[in-house]
Amino acid sequence: STSRGLGDVYKRQFQGIALVGEEEQFDLLIKGKHYRIDRIVSSGHSSPQGFWYDQEDDEWIMLIQGKAVLEIEDKLVELKAGDYLFLPKNCRHRVEKTSVDPACVWLCFFAIE
Repeated sequence: STSRGLGDVYKRQFQGIALVGEEEQFDLLIKGKHYRIDRIVSSGHSSPQGFWYDQEDDEWIMLIQGKAVLEIEDKLVELKAGDYLFLPKNCRHRVEKTSVDPACVWLCFFAIE
């Protein structure tokens, strides 16, 4: 298997972004034994009403492009390009809204136990 460094992940962040559509775009960028890095592209998307993410892994997210509002355990958090935050495992959160122009591009690092 070929090992890629974080420089490769950075260079590819804006390549292959889908046009605005009904579904969010999820791309696995790199995966190791104890981590996974995904890119997510959201354009006007939000989590379904009443839906909450409650993940089994710690997650560190960075919004690379766009603006978004997350609801984290009933508190609204506004994010803009360059903002990042840590979500410990089992932290209930959902996407309240994401910008369309520009689309939101997220970099998500998961610590896998």
